[in-house]
Formats: sequence, C-alpha cells, structure tokens
Amino acid sequence: MRQLPLEKRITILRCLLDGMSIRGTARVADVSKNTVSKLLVEAGAACDAFHDEYARGVKAKRVQCDEIWSFVGCKQKNAKPDDGEWRGDVWTWTAIDADSKLAVSYLVGGRDSDYAIAFMDDLRSRLDGRVQLTTDGHKAYLEAVEGAFGGDVDYAQLIKMYGEPIGGAKNKSERKYSPAECTGIQKRRIEGNPDRNHVSTSYVERQNLTMRMAMRRFTRLTNAFSKKIENHAHAVALHFMNYNFCRIHKSLKVTPAMAAGLTDRLWDVEDIIKLVDDMHHQPKKRGPYKKAAGNSK
Repeated sequence: MRQLPLEKRITILRCLLDGMSIRGTARVADVSKNTVSKLLVEAGAACDAFHDEYARGVKAKRVQCDEIWSFVGCKQKNAKPDDGEWRGDVWTWTAIDADSKLAVSYLVGGRDSDYAIAFMDDLRSRLDGRVQLTTDGHKAYLEAVEGAFGGDVDYAQLIKMYGEPIGGAKNKSERKYSPAECTGIQKRRIEGNPDRNHVSTSYVERQNLTMRMAMRRFTRLTNAFSKKIENHAHAVALHFMNYNFCRIHKSLKVTPAMAAGLTDRLWDVEDIIKLVDDMHHQPKKRGPYKKAAGNSK
C-alpha cells in the first residue's frame, strides 16, 4: 500500500498534538479522516510500546497521581445495556514526577480497584528507589499502593472538601457545568514518613489541563469525544510521548524526559514517525489500552 509522504504524516501528527479534531486535521492535511485515524492508531501503538520499554529506572523523589474523566460514545447516564463494552465513562490514570515533570505511568480504563492495582503495579515497576507518593482520597488507592509498594513508600493522601462557596450559594444556572468549589483540604499520612510540605497533587492536576487542551477528545461540551476506546487510548499514548520527549517544559527549559535522564536530546514529531516505521518491522506488541485483570466491564 502506498505510504504518505513524510511531510504529510508530520503535518497530521502535529495537528492532532495541537488539539485539532480528526475531521479538522483531515481538512488541513488534505487527506481522508480514515487516513488520519489510521496514523493515530499506528503512532499511538508505537509510542506506548516505546514508553513501556524505555520509561524505566526513573529516579524520582516525589510522585503525584490522579485520574481524569472522559467518556467514549456517550456519557454513562445515557449508556444502554446493549451498547456493548466500553460505552460511557472512561478514566485516565496518570503519575507525574514532581521534579522532572515526567509522566512516569498512565493507564486508560475504569476507576475501580482492579485498575488502581494495575496502575500502581506499573508505576512501581518504573521507579528506582523509595519515593514520596501523593494521591487524592480515592479509596481504591489504599489497597493498590500497599500491594505495589508494601512498606517501601512514604505515602499520603490529599483530600479535598467541596461545598457551596463562602458568602452564599451561586445561581444554579452558573454552576450547571462546573463542579462544587473546593472549601478546604486535608493531608492524611497513610504510610511511611511523607513530608507534609510536599503532600500535593498540583502538578498532576495541571497535567489534566494540559491533556484537555492538547487532545480534542477530552474537550468538554463538544461532539469531538472518542467513539472507540482503542482510539482514545492511542491518543493518550501519543500525547504523553509528545509531552515527555518533544515539548520543552517552561519551568525546566528542557523536556521532562531530558530532566529525568531518559534522553539527552530534544525529540521531534519526525522521531515519532520513525518509531512507527520501526514498529512495522517488529513483532506486534500490546496496545495502550489494557483491561485490568479481573475487571468485567
């Protein structure tokens, strides 16, 4: 089959990485939307395989974890029993090194304990040495962290309390698309001896904003949401490859991968294309979406 010119493939990936939709990218690159989708799938699989193999031995001191909501096909309240598997809410678990800003681990799936365990097991396998770990108050983390790290971790939870803003409630119409306001926080030591001054999820929550800005399918209140869980996961893998290796972090002056010692140079989209080409000459590897063991969804 005829392959697209290198310049055309670079244009497509750059459009996707800048938050353009599939159809918008197809118009700019003057190709069909199926061509854009095909390259997204290939690039996502290649990026995930690369991350799985090379994002290891990370010497992090402080790691922050969080989950970001999205949906596939429709929102959970509109999903029907006969819609098939993975139609409704989907969560992306992320872990960020607070110093290098490296996205150490990510997982696309549900928000239950099976996925929490799979996520923490993967995170632990990528770290070199003891870390201070901070998560939100999601109960699934408790068993998952204990199972993955045992006692070899300084773990704390940052629990946010939400309610009506001080000084009176807002008009309900103003709050229609917004969550309740955070009225306070509680820092809870779970295990080890975490430094309370560094019990925070600020960096990983800022990454949530970066994801919503960089991936069109994460944008709220549009029809650009994912229609297939596999393509959703491929977009996530492509995003994190670009974030870790190809984008200079403003506060670091280098990429997160360079700050973490995973590479000594600035990567470009052309390097991602090379990963895709190399993958075609290698045995097929797993995709970025994995069903957690024991999960029936």
